[in-house]
Amino acid sequence: MDITFRKIAKTSLVLVYLVIVAGAVVRMTGSGMGCPDWPKCFGYYIPPTEVTEIQWQPDRLFEKGQVIIYRETLQVAKESFTTKDSFNKANWEPYTKHDYAEFNPWHTWIEYINRLLGALAGLATLILAVFSIKFWKKKKRIPILSWLVVVGMVFQAWLGATVVYSVLEPAKITVHMLMALVIVAILLYIIYLANKENKRIKYDKLVLNISILALGMTLIQIAMGTQVRQFVDEQIDIYGYAAKENWLQDPELLFYVHRSFSILIILVNSFLAYRITKLDLGHFKVYWVLFLLLVVVFTGVAMNYLDFPFASQPLHLVLASILFGVQFYILLDALMPRKDSKTS
Repeated sequence: MDITFRKIAKTSLVLVYLVIVAGAVVRMTGSGMGCPDWPKCFGYYIPPTEVTEIQWQPDRLFEKGQVIIYRETLQVAKESFTTKDSFNKANWEPYTKHDYAEFNPWHTWIEYINRLLGALAGLATLILAVFSIKFWKKKKRIPILSWLVVVGMVFQAWLGATVVYSVLEPAKITVHMLMALVIVAILLYIIYLANKENKRIKYDKLVLNISILALGMTLIQIAMGTQVRQFVDEQIDIYGYAAKENWLQDPELLFYVHRSFSILIILVNSFLAYRITKLDLGHFKVYWVLFLLLVVVFTGVAMNYLDFPFASQPLHLVLASILFGVQFYILLDALMPRKDSKTS
């Protein structure tokens, strides 16, 4: 397959993972509502840096669609106009998607960078889809999947908007995260199909079944993790960012399930690695899985017993999503083993 195409596919994958990283930072810093509207930010393509930019002022030009905070409400300019000496309600209409009306420049720009990375990832996948057309006669799955990724990115952008409009509803955040993993999986499949190198991969039905089980367990664990994270967010609202020791005070049952389920995940993946090694099946990426599992568990333990060290939360989520990607690639190898050309 075309080397340029594989590079574009890998670039798209990296950018999608960077979006996941940015999303994790957004959650760590509580910046999810840094931009109250979508796709713009307070009605700007380049977000404001000072609160005065989103406040009503006399003798100032406001463009149509600009958003201001006025008396703890969001107001949207109906048309472009220059203000007079007093606020005129006729020139404004209330923002109706939600009633969240706060401004924090750090939160705004963290959320904006997240959206910017999302736009770059979307552009990369669109370029990938255009390049994939030339493979239509050779391998139709590649262009079909490439354009499916574009559709997925559009849907993901819409999900991002619904998350903002819902003021960070937990269920929608979970769906948003799982959709990102679906896009990762499709991109990995495209890269797998476009990879011409021969691999010495042997087939084993038990390894295939355990790989499916391990991947499903990781998905369930990530979904539970997003819900536990929501509980932590609620604790932060109560105790504040300074009182980290209280964030896991009296946790819900799901926290204990999430914590204990990690033990089962380690056991399943350890057995998978043992069988692959014993039978010399060639799935060397399984050792990546074990390493990533250890680091994910370590960051989870650190959050629980060391009161959320800096960056432990985003690192925990990002490594879990990378773990999912590696497990999915192992599953592809297990489904479609390739023999070394010298022994075939």
